[in-house]
Amino acid sequence: MGKAAVTITIACAAATCAAVAAAFFVNRRLRQRTSWKRAQCIVDEFRGGCSTPLSRLRQIVDNMVVEMHAGLAIDGGSKLKMVLSYVDNLPTGNEEGLFYALDLGGTNFRVLRVQMGGKEKRIMNQEYKEVSIPPKVMVGSNEDLFDFIATELASFVASEGEGFFLLPGQQRELGFTFSFPVKQTSINSGTLMKWTKGFAIAETVGKDVVEELQGAMHRSNVDMRVAALVNDTVGTLAGGRYEDDDVMVAVILGTGSNACYVERADAIPKWRGPLPASGSMVINMEWGSFTSAHLPKTEVDDALDADSVNPCDQIFEKMISGMYLGDIVRRVLWKLAAEAAFFGGKVPSRLEVPFILRTPDVSAIHADQSPDLKEVIRVLRVVFGIQSSTLQMRKVIMDVCDIVAERGARLAGAGIVGILKKIGRDGGSLANNGGLENHSYAATEERKKTVVAMDGGLYEHYPKFREYLKQSVVELIGKEAAEHIELRLSKDGSGIGATLLAASHSSFVAEQE
Repeated sequence: MGKAAVTITIACAAATCAAVAAAFFVNRRLRQRTSWKRAQCIVDEFRGGCSTPLSRLRQIVDNMVVEMHAGLAIDGGSKLKMVLSYVDNLPTGNEEGLFYALDLGGTNFRVLRVQMGGKEKRIMNQEYKEVSIPPKVMVGSNEDLFDFIATELASFVASEGEGFFLLPGQQRELGFTFSFPVKQTSINSGTLMKWTKGFAIAETVGKDVVEELQGAMHRSNVDMRVAALVNDTVGTLAGGRYEDDDVMVAVILGTGSNACYVERADAIPKWRGPLPASGSMVINMEWGSFTSAHLPKTEVDDALDADSVNPCDQIFEKMISGMYLGDIVRRVLWKLAAEAAFFGGKVPSRLEVPFILRTPDVSAIHADQSPDLKEVIRVLRVVFGIQSSTLQMRKVIMDVCDIVAERGARLAGAGIVGILKKIGRDGGSLANNGGLENHSYAATEERKKTVVAMDGGLYEHYPKFREYLKQSVVELIGKEAAEHIELRLSKDGSGIGATLLAASHSSFVAEQE
């Protein structure tokens, strides 16, 4: 073959390679454009499914009120359990003496003591101790668990020092915050319905948890009476009421979510027996189980629910609480990776891991104001092992976080307005108060200031979530009425609240009266 032929061959080969390379880059660019369009479609579709226009929120408010009425009428009448707390005396500020609390709600428990000095001196002194429960105790015997708790309580009582004293004739009394499903039968009795949060002691189910604790305290020579059995939400309400008589509602937005409020006793049809002297009772709504055809659910929510340990249950909680927001975002990112090659041709393995993305990570992404979104880069690397991303990709991820947080916050806001509407504190007309029995109440109460005590890490530590929630409340009730509503952070109110409820339901106070 001559030199000319070789040259032509080489040129042809080079041209062919160039054409192949050009075709490759053109195809890759087309694939990238196609993938990006698909990613945009996925996000837009998710945004549409999560939308919470004012009209939808109003429907959810009305549904909440209807379900509240149904739950108050009869047990099992609604997805909302509307549990009677038997708390009919909330703290007034007059409480005096030394009171204890035991706060059991997970793998740790706290014991507290508080010295109260009445209206003038208020809370004079307080101390607490936190104790980790050994894993073997959480799955051991009933006696093992309560004896362990009582032993730690005995040690704490023994350390009682200066600044703590019983009034003459007073016995030590305790408020027991027990954050597990309980069928309460009085202010200081209730049977365990089931364990959650890693506890698995079958013999405790169906037993009165107050009796079990009293028995263990007796075995440990602790002379103390359980004066009140409460859950953490009711404790938060009590703690808030101690500081301000205008507190009527308490909401916890943390890992889980719940709400309680002060209801007129004569508006509780399922209440049997004489009405309490106070004329009111705190209702533990267990609002995480609320559901409505108007909730803006998507296929992502349906998949999360189906994969959960309690499918078709706690639907509201799965859309608004800290435990789930991060995983909703993760599932959307997985969909982007699987259907739009968002992170390249392969789905990053860690995107497959449920709950690997926590809500604090979502909050950190949401708060990122750096030009290149450095916090998003950090979360992608640390949580998912994704080393490279474009600014455009990071903006999409932040957008997904915004969609999830805004929806959750606005739904929580609608829930709060539902409660305010039920008790006639939403500033609306008489026709908007959810039932005839509320009309006279609304006429006198609609312009009173109402404080909602808010607790939980989601509300406290996620500023954008908090902002969206407050905005939704103002949208729903109007600026003028919103001036009479305050959402107030009540940090760790449940522990102090339990001591206050022990004081307000104290046998010593009853004897004095």
